[in-house]
Amino acid sequence: MGEHKPSDSTLRSILPEALGETEKERSTPADEPASLLSNQDLIEMMRRTVEQLAQSDVSRGDLKILSRSLRELRYAFKVFQPFQRRRKVTIFGSARTKPDHPAYQQAESFAKRMAQHGWMVITGAGGGIMEAGHRGAGRDLSMGLNIMLPFEQSTNPVIVGDPKLVTLKYFFTRKLMFVKECSAVVCYPGGFGTLDETFEVLTLLQTGKQSLLPMVLVDEPGGTYWKNVERFFREQLLGDKWISSEDVHLYKVTDNNDEAVREVLKFYRVYHSMRYVDESLVMRLTSRLSPDRLEQLNLEFADIVVSGAIEQVGMLPEEASEPELADLPRLTFHFNRRNLGRLRQLIDAVNHP
Repeated sequence: MGEHKPSDSTLRSILPEALGETEKERSTPADEPASLLSNQDLIEMMRRTVEQLAQSDVSRGDLKILSRSLRELRYAFKVFQPFQRRRKVTIFGSARTKPDHPAYQQAESFAKRMAQHGWMVITGAGGGIMEAGHRGAGRDLSMGLNIMLPFEQSTNPVIVGDPKLVTLKYFFTRKLMFVKECSAVVCYPGGFGTLDETFEVLTLLQTGKQSLLPMVLVDEPGGTYWKNVERFFREQLLGDKWISSEDVHLYKVTDNNDEAVREVLKFYRVYHSMRYVDESLVMRLTSRLSPDRLEQLNLEFADIVVSGAIEQVGMLPEEASEPELADLPRLTFHFNRRNLGRLRQLIDAVNHP
């Protein structure tokens, strides 16, 4: 895939298709341009915020929420930091799914195949689908984000005691880590929690708060769980114009593991990553596009370009903090930041042979 060669020996041992961007330089939320503020500036801003809290009439309960959230996120960032360049897939699904259930076997098989491509697997670290994902990936390539619950959620035997396991109190900090750290999301059938996680990711993708990534909703072979959800999307949400027609391109429904694996890997066939620089979206590629292909993209996707055209360029000066991506060609244009489904279609077109 890419031509860049990481200097770190650990990175060199990772399959190229599993090497992503430097997570330290990824904007969060994704629609935020690269900041000119230094780390020290940001820490000073946090100090001032804490001082303002001390001078405010804030309840003890609110302070406990803020304190616990900051401590949880600091520790989670520390645990994930050594694996920042490794691509990871987050797997969602029910904690109640038994090992003999077809969905469990689907999830285990999918995770095993992604691990063979060098990807790590993130799950909620519990039983059911979460355990299946970790069993498939194996302990070395598993990361866990456990949640404290009075019932049902105990750490699965694959990841228990592993330093790549984080236990959190709040669902919102857990969900932030699920999507912040991954390059793909794959959802298997589940209950309210699974639907909550699925709809949150869809909302983040639709609004541009999450960098675009492949999202696959996987049924058991012949199953209808996600097919019925998609039918609801199309008949109710799209039919009543609560979503736009291009929004259905933000996800894929399948009951076939081969198709799920292909959907994830082909997303990064030519496309590599993106960031915003001032008003421009900068899309990094693993290979240059021909002039004819670039002209075709300009004709097909003119509707999402606010001004100018889609241009193919080299690394911008504002991207100097990511030297490992310096050799990658870029597409840059003034994106309208509204039609994220169309932007996903542009990525698909870039990836098309």
